[in-house]
Amino acid sequence: MKNEAAGGCGPERPRPIRSHTSDPWRIGLALVAAVASAVATPVSAQEADAAVADASASHARLVILGTGTPNADPDRSGPAVAVVVGGQAYLVDAGAGIVRRAAAASARHGIDALAPSGLDRLFLTHLHSDHTVGLPDVIFSPWVLERPDPIVIFGPPGTAYMVDHVQEAWKEDVHMRLFGLEPHDYNRDAYRSPVTETRGGPVYEDEHVRVTAIPVMHGSWPHSLGYRFDALGPDGAAGRTIVISGDARPSESLVEACDGCDILVHEVYSAETFKGRPPEWQRYHADSHTSTVELADIATRARPGLLVMYHQLYWGATDEDLVREVREAGYTGRVVSAADLDVY
Repeated sequence: MKNEAAGGCGPERPRPIRSHTSDPWRIGLALVAAVASAVATPVSAQEADAAVADASASHARLVILGTGTPNADPDRSGPAVAVVVGGQAYLVDAGAGIVRRAAAASARHGIDALAPSGLDRLFLTHLHSDHTVGLPDVIFSPWVLERPDPIVIFGPPGTAYMVDHVQEAWKEDVHMRLFGLEPHDYNRDAYRSPVTETRGGPVYEDEHVRVTAIPVMHGSWPHSLGYRFDALGPDGAAGRTIVISGDARPSESLVEACDGCDILVHEVYSAETFKGRPPEWQRYHADSHTSTVELADIATRARPGLLVMYHQLYWGATDEDLVREVREAGYTGRVVSAADLDVY
């Protein structure tokens, strides 16, 4: 039987920049109040998409850049999503192909914030390789393509070590670009990547969003995170709230973080096709990920306006099967199984 894993692990290597445990972007601010819970009624995937695609009221959009897993699915790039608010993109995870996927979303949907020069804020959920192999891409490619400022990176303990070694590994490239013929006088330091490590709690705020890291459970990882984005409207008023699970087995912290949020983005695997997996993989997936049956319970208690499934493990199932399994497990709210470049 074909081995379809759900994660690997492995850092790379960087250069100068030392890690910081204090946030240069105003860490430590409290969460805004949770958005009032939405009444969940069964709708089709198309209706759910249409119901949330217009974000004009809250000036926030969720862009699915990649829904993939370690499996080499040519239709699904590595796991990465973006929350776009007020003309700024906030990336979550750096799967394979992240910069090109962002450029594709920018071109297809007219989202200027996802052009390479705007990719300067990244939040990592954990350090599995499928979520981080795009780190060199998002650190260096936008720098080469005229990103004016460094990318600031947030993640669990170990993130700074990984980023430092990525920069060290590419030091010859950096040297040639700085001291060769390429013009970089205007953004010489934009390849650098200040890192803030967190185990959970408020981690970032600017005029557009407040971001909170959510500790979740994912296999043997001592620190794995989801993220809650509270979009801020005019005069700091509350806008949309988007909660992103990252890789996680059922974690009560995500239910509490959503609590009627506008969108819950959650990883999932098919409970039906799971039964045909080898015992050793069943043990791994059950300890690391969330089945459709478990997700139905999570979403019923979390009460999101829309449940978006991503990072899907199918093992022969389809998107329609995943939605059906969640429905049959008792969830009656809006639910979709996302594809790369979807916007909600």
